[in-house]
Amino acid sequence: MGLFLQMSMVLVMMASLQGWLPLGCLEEERIALFLLKDSLNYPNGMSLPSWRKDNADCCSWELIECSSSTGRVTALYLGSTRNEGVGDWYFNASFFLPFQQLNTLYLSDNRIAGLVENKDFFNLKNLKLLDLSLNTLNNNIFQTIRIITSLKTLYLRSCRLNGQMPTAQGLCDLNHLQELDMSDNDLSGVLPSCLANLTSLQQLYLSSNHLKIPMSLSLLYNLSKLKSFDGSGNEIYAEEDDHNLSPKFQLESLSLSGRGQGAGGFPKFLYYQVNLQYVGLTNIQIKGEFPNWLIENNTYLQELYFENCSLSGPFLLPKNSHVNLSFLSISMNYFQGQIPSEIGARLPGLKVLLMSDNGFNGSIPSSLGNMSSLQVLDLSNNVWTGRILSNNNLQGQIPGWIGNMSSLEFLDLSGNNFSGPLPPRFGTSSKLRYVYLSRNKLQGPIAMTFYDSFEIFALDLSHNNLTGRIPEWIDKLSNLRFLLLSYNNLEGEIPIRLCSLDQLTLIDLSHNHLSGNILSWMISTHPFPQQYNSYDYVSSSQQSFEFTTKSVSLPYRGSTIQYFTGIDFSCNNFTGEIPSEIGNLGTIKVLNLSHNSLTGPIPPTFSNLKAIESLDLSYNKLDGEIPPRLTELFSLEVFSVAHNNLSGKTPARVAQFATFDESCYKDNRFLCGEPLPKICGAAMPPSPTPTSTNNEDDGGFMDMEVFYVTFCVAYIMVLLVIGAVLYINPYWRRAWFHIIEVSINNCYYFLVDNIPILSKFGFS
Repeated sequence: MGLFLQMSMVLVMMASLQGWLPLGCLEEERIALFLLKDSLNYPNGMSLPSWRKDNADCCSWELIECSSSTGRVTALYLGSTRNEGVGDWYFNASFFLPFQQLNTLYLSDNRIAGLVENKDFFNLKNLKLLDLSLNTLNNNIFQTIRIITSLKTLYLRSCRLNGQMPTAQGLCDLNHLQELDMSDNDLSGVLPSCLANLTSLQQLYLSSNHLKIPMSLSLLYNLSKLKSFDGSGNEIYAEEDDHNLSPKFQLESLSLSGRGQGAGGFPKFLYYQVNLQYVGLTNIQIKGEFPNWLIENNTYLQELYFENCSLSGPFLLPKNSHVNLSFLSISMNYFQGQIPSEIGARLPGLKVLLMSDNGFNGSIPSSLGNMSSLQVLDLSNNVWTGRILSNNNLQGQIPGWIGNMSSLEFLDLSGNNFSGPLPPRFGTSSKLRYVYLSRNKLQGPIAMTFYDSFEIFALDLSHNNLTGRIPEWIDKLSNLRFLLLSYNNLEGEIPIRLCSLDQLTLIDLSHNHLSGNILSWMISTHPFPQQYNSYDYVSSSQQSFEFTTKSVSLPYRGSTIQYFTGIDFSCNNFTGEIPSEIGNLGTIKVLNLSHNSLTGPIPPTFSNLKAIESLDLSYNKLDGEIPPRLTELFSLEVFSVAHNNLSGKTPARVAQFATFDESCYKDNRFLCGEPLPKICGAAMPPSPTPTSTNNEDDGGFMDMEVFYVTFCVAYIMVLLVIGAVLYINPYWRRAWFHIIEVSINNCYYFLVDNIPILSKFGFS
């Protein structure tokens, strides 16, 4: 009997619990989710396929989180859900009315252009995170969300907000806000003073707007919990009265970059900061010396950027060793003097060191070789910036120990005065991928060995005084993308095995003394390797080189390099015909074979160069007709076949070829048609013997080499004919010798009679 009562009581309790145990999501929330799905997919979208009516448990649907105790929806991760081609979305906010426990809502990148029945958003009393980024909103959105005082995180990045920062609409009423991101909008004006009321704020991101932000950040002094501030890409100005009040905050991350405005000296609040881990001050005319005290005061500092800040004087190191600093960039300033010899001991943990565009001189300090973690080293002047700067003037030989830096991945010493031979070996640099040594005074042959040739990605030795031949071992650089050897004194033929580098996208051998035939080349269409960490990205963004395209030598830098493909063999002594296989390089953008001694016709396969933008074949000995299908090259902007022996009619004046003037075809005597003044007649004379046009304008149509040969042959033939006639005919032989005898006697008596007269005038 007692056992029966116990079992009855258990059954009653289970029945009573069944009424409140969560069995999937609530029906009202499930209905609201279906309405939301229909709205997101209107008119013909296909998103959220797992939200099906035959599956009653909506908590198991994708992009949804529910409470384990109540079964109510607590989070909706609907960012980038609406299909791209279905147009703008005006969503009905009443769909969210049933979600009483919703605390996280992601709606970014859904082409939201407005809200319907905005007042229903006010019912989300528990909402803590709202992400509306990457939509098209206006400042009225704050009238919708101002009552959601529970918000702690608000993302409004790239929402096309404009005008002044909204204050009257209620932004400053969100006094529980901890993180606010309004970056990448079109906001303008000064920061509103009511921001000081957001005392819970920890992270504030306002980058890429048109705001006026004081360098002192005085409006934020009251925000004691503020840890991160990003005001980059705005107008940074110096306050007239930079007060001595100390801020209540201790920042961990600070980013301020302007548009070149003057901001006076370093803001005084920086002297009170001791927890900084990241500092980025760029494009602000701060002036003054390097703030080594900032490194000394912030022992946890990891990354420090002072780029284009007009800092000057010597580069000052902290007094003691700072092991946590891993990233230091002081590029584009006016620092002078030598790089401190103890830099390797004071900053031993550096992984990235960028010191380009300054006035440093002297030699590279040997202590850099002790930086075992250094991956990126840039001491170049990088003239691509277009600024009038003191170029780095580092000199002497490139030290041999630089090849022993085992972690080095990126090396840029271009634009200095280094002389002597190239470093003989990079014996332990197993990670080295980028080597830029251009625009120095390096001499001797290209004699370098690499620990792992497969890793080398870019090799730029251009604008030096290197001699000898292109080395045979260069084919071992099987992953090479960029090879620049222009403006040297290299000679000989191109190694055949160089064609095996099937990853090449850019090769520049111009302005040397190379000879022989041009080989068939393969330009890579393989995608660039992915960047696996932030330092890979830094290496990629720092690389730069000069390349002549569209008749102008231009600098290329950063991520744009990976889209550039080209071949430049100009200003050498190459002979023979142009390989027709070059016409199969469908992705090439620049081809320059000018100022050589190439012969034969222009390959018809050149009509396959669909991506080409610049094609220069001038100053050669090419003959035949210009392929008429070149007019199908719709990307072509620069074209020249001047100073050759081409004949026939110029290409039709259609598409891009309608823009090319007479200079593109000049000095081809047998070429006719527009834009040349010569009109094509019914019968054209045959093409002449190729003229010598290599590297200079010719003085006339005649080929002088042919002239000299034919003259000598004719002279010998005349002498042989005269000798044969005199040998056969005795009468003419006697007459010939009689004439010679008379001529000799006349000359003898002439001299005898006139020598006394000439002696009177001082001739002997």
